[in-house]
Amino acid sequence: MRSLPNILVAGTPGTGKSTLAQQIAEETGLEWLDVSQIAKENKCLEGYDSTYGCHVLNEEKLLDEIEDRMEEGGKVVDYHGCDFFPKRWFDIIFVLRTDNTVLYDRLIGRGYSGKKLEDNVQCEIFQTILDEARESYSPEIVFELPSNVSSDMESNLEKITQWVETYKQNVIQTM
Repeated sequence: MRSLPNILVAGTPGTGKSTLAQQIAEETGLEWLDVSQIAKENKCLEGYDSTYGCHVLNEEKLLDEIEDRMEEGGKVVDYHGCDFFPKRWFDIIFVLRTDNTVLYDRLIGRGYSGKKLEDNVQCEIFQTILDEARESYSPEIVFELPSNVSSDMESNLEKITQWVETYKQNVIQTM
C-alpha cells in the first residue's frame, strides 16, 4: 500500500475531468498529472488525426514518461481513456458522466463539430469510458459520478477528498 493514493479521473471530453482533477490536487495536496499536457511537453504524440482534429497519443512513450512518478504515489491523473494504464497504478477510478444535452452544449462551446462532436456524444450515450474502466480494472475501485452542474462537481470533490483522508488514515493505522 502506497502512503498516498493514485487516483484516475476519466470520462468523455467535456465532462469536467481536468477541472475536478485540479481541484482534488489543490484540496488534498496530491500532484495533478495532466496527461495531455505531459504528452505535449515530452513529445509523446505521433501523427495527427485530421478527422478528429487532434494529435495521436503514443501510449507506450507516455507510460514510460510517467512510470516513476506513478510508482511514488500521490498522483491525480485525468484522461479520457483508461484501458492502457497499468492496473497497479491506481487505487481508485472515478468516471465522470454528463447528460447528453449538457455535454453537447459544452462540446459545441469548445468548437467541436462534425464527426468529433457526434462520436464524443455517442461515447457518452453508450457509457464507453465507464464500460472500459469496469473491464480494465477491478470493479470495486471504479465509481461513476454525475457531472452536470456545479453542485455535482462540489459533491464529487467532497466525496473524493473524504476518500483520500480515509485512505491516509488507513495507511497510518497499518504502520
